[in-house]
Amino acid sequence: MQADEIMTDQVVTVTTTNTLADALEVLAGLDVRHLPVVDDGELVGILSDRDIRSLGFHRVEDMKTVDRLHEVARTPVARVMSADVRAVEPGTDVREVIDRMLQEQVGALPVVEPHTRQLVGIISYIDVLRAASELFQD
Repeated sequence: MQADEIMTDQVVTVTTTNTLADALEVLAGLDVRHLPVVDDGELVGILSDRDIRSLGFHRVEDMKTVDRLHEVARTPVARVMSADVRAVEPGTDVREVIDRMLQEQVGALPVVEPHTRQLVGIISYIDVLRAASELFQD
């Protein structure tokens, strides 16, 4: 089984110039934890719930925190995203995808065209589990 057989191919993305508020709206609206960041369709990063948690807004305790939260919401995605994102190609064997997810301790890997980094999909641990579930039904 290959990556393109189980990936989500209708991927919602943001650009580096979108604000963190824009990205949070997309993440919440789609109930996803990983959001690819593209420029002209080319993968340049990924924004995850882990990146957002690293900003340290676990509780809002005073107006100073609220003011800082408003400021951070206007921050471009490029300043918060992980730029050294690893990706796989459509023909990558799913076993390799699983190994990479485990090695890199990530819950999703973007799928890009070889040599161009054009985003064509994303594989999350949910996609992997869904495919595994189908195999066990036989």
